[in-house]
Amino acid sequence: MKTKLGLIFGGMSTENEVSVMSANSILKNLDKNKYEIFPIYISKSGEWYQYNNLENIEIQEDMCDMEKIENITGYLQKLDVLFPVLHGAYGEDGTIQGLFEMLKKPYVGCGVLASTIGMDKVYSKIIFGRENICQAPYIYLEKYKGKYKYIDKEFKKKILTLDESVELVDQELGFPVFTKPSNSGSSVGVNKAENKEELKKYIQHAGKFDKKILVEKEIRGKEVECAVLGNDDVIASCVGEIKPADKFYSYDAKYQNEDSKITIPANLDEEVSNKIKKLAVKAFEAIDGKGLSRVDFFVEDKTNQIYINEINTLPGFTKISMYPKLFEAEGIQYNDLLDKLIDLAQEK
Repeated sequence: MKTKLGLIFGGMSTENEVSVMSANSILKNLDKNKYEIFPIYISKSGEWYQYNNLENIEIQEDMCDMEKIENITGYLQKLDVLFPVLHGAYGEDGTIQGLFEMLKKPYVGCGVLASTIGMDKVYSKIIFGRENICQAPYIYLEKYKGKYKYIDKEFKKKILTLDESVELVDQELGFPVFTKPSNSGSSVGVNKAENKEELKKYIQHAGKFDKKILVEKEIRGKEVECAVLGNDDVIASCVGEIKPADKFYSYDAKYQNEDSKITIPANLDEEVSNKIKKLAVKAFEAIDGKGLSRVDFFVEDKTNQIYINEINTLPGFTKISMYPKLFEAEGIQYNDLLDKLIDLAQEK
C-alpha cells in the first residue's frame, strides 16, 4: 500500500519561487511506486490549492492545474506524511510545523522550536554563543518608532538614531559589514556595506523585511556548507565550498548567476573539514534539530579559524542545491535521500 504523501510548496514568503523549484525537483525524484503524491501549493496570498499535474510543477496565472482546497485541515488529515518544501516565513519558521503538530501528522524536517530558532538569525546566534561555537562579531538592532533599539549581549537596550547606530557599528565592528534581516532566507535583504553611507541605506533596506536587524563583521575566507541528516543519530556530509559570482552569496548569485561555483568536497585540510562536520552536528543538536539542516560556516584565510554563519532547517532542494549534492558526494542519491527524510519523519 502506497504512503499518501503531501508535498507542500510555494508559500507567503519572498522565497515562493525557490520553493516551487525545490518541489519540482522533489516531485520528479520521488518513487511513484512507494508514494501516492498530493502536491499542495500555497499562494503568496496564503490560499491553498491541490496541484493536479504530477509530472511537472509550473505555476501559471491561469491556475489551470490547480483546484482550491476549502477544508485545509480535512485535506491534510487524509494524508500519511507531510513534506513541506517551504522556505522563509510561514513555512520554515515553525508556524506550519505547529499546524502539523496540532493535526498529529508526521512531517519532514525540524519541529516548531528548532524551526523558529533556525529561522531567526539573532536567536540562533544566542544559542550558538551559549554552546561556545565561534561566530563573527555582530550588533543586534531593532526598529523602534522611527529609531532603533540597540540590544547588547546582556540584553540591555538603548534607543539610537540611524546615524548613532551607524557610528556604533563603526566603533564596534569597523567595515566592511553585512546587514541582514533576522528572519529571511536565500540572502533576501542581505547587503555588504563598505562605508557609513552604504550602511545607513542597507540598515533601512534590511528593516523592510524584518524589525530585527543583524549587522555582522565580514570574515574574509572560504564560505563552506555542511549538511546533516538524522533525528537522534545525526550524520554529517562532507563539506562543500561556495565561490559566489557576486561579492557575496546573494539571491542572484544563488539562483540566477551561473558563474557561481560550488566545490565538493571543499579544498580544506582534513582536520578543518572534520571540525566543521562536528560543529555542524553540534549546532543542529543545540537547536533541537530533527530530520535535516544545512549549516553554513566561514573559514578565515589567515588563521583557518572556523566561524558558524547560520543554520538552514529547510534547505533548498533544487537541482543545483547544496544539501542533496553534499549527500550525493557521500554516496546517497537524491531519491534515496528523500526516502530517508520521509522515514525520519515517520520515526520522529
